[in-house]
Amino acid sequence: MTVLSLKGSGWTIGTGKPLAIIAGLNVLESKELALTVGAELKAICADLGLPYVFKASFDKANRSSIHSYRGPGLEEGLKILKAVKAELDVPICTDLHTAEQAEPVAAIADIVQIPAFLCRQTDLVVATARATAKAGGIVQVKKAQFIAPWDTKNIVTKIGEAADVGVILCERGSSFGYNNLVVDMLGIPEMQKLGCPVTIDATHAVQLPGADPRTGGASTGGRRDGVAIIAKAAVAAGADGVFLEFHTDPDAALCDGPSCLPVSGARALLAQLKALHAVVQD
Repeated sequence: MTVLSLKGSGWTIGTGKPLAIIAGLNVLESKELALTVGAELKAICADLGLPYVFKASFDKANRSSIHSYRGPGLEEGLKILKAVKAELDVPICTDLHTAEQAEPVAAIADIVQIPAFLCRQTDLVVATARATAKAGGIVQVKKAQFIAPWDTKNIVTKIGEAADVGVILCERGSSFGYNNLVVDMLGIPEMQKLGCPVTIDATHAVQLPGADPRTGGASTGGRRDGVAIIAKAAVAAGADGVFLEFHTDPDAALCDGPSCLPVSGARALLAQLKALHAVVQD
């Protein structure tokens, strides 16, 4: 399997490397919150010897309701991410939604993420691959909820035909009946067969799409207690990294609160995941 690294940061992912951490906020709410959560996670990862990338979205375009909070938008969001990158001295991961966003996002983000629902959109995939390659970053692709793990081969091939850029595949669950997702841990080694490191998005894997009782189904529900279970199971199955979302007060989060974890519990969880990863690597 390919080992990928981000130049100048020491962040690596792949076989034989430490468990890679991509973690932060679901969506940007303020610069202050981003710095608070990012600083805490950076310190924890430094103590544990885990390579860390700060993640937050500037826009959550795929919302159940037009009234749902989406974030500060491209211009303000990238400004915040640039500040977090500079002040905390950490690499950045964020997602994008249109081909036009590729170049400005790749100029700031070290890992540019293609959302699951958009992973087959050719114009977006090609633009992201080319812009990220030009900027020297890595592309992370969320596996869509409606495709099999081995079918991500087409996405990897498409990216490779567009540009010479490193690719991470991210498992985030598959649609399983109504308002539910399930994670097939066998999909992790299947995607690794394509030569790509694989991460687990344990946060979004516990979503209950369109099933938040607080809004009568106008937003996505979640099972917060399941995040640690899925993260640990995925690392035991051989995942190369974890993708996690935290908040200082998850119940007050402006987006996907039922699925994110309190940052106060990050150290204990990451320590467990590191220990599991060490067992798997032996």
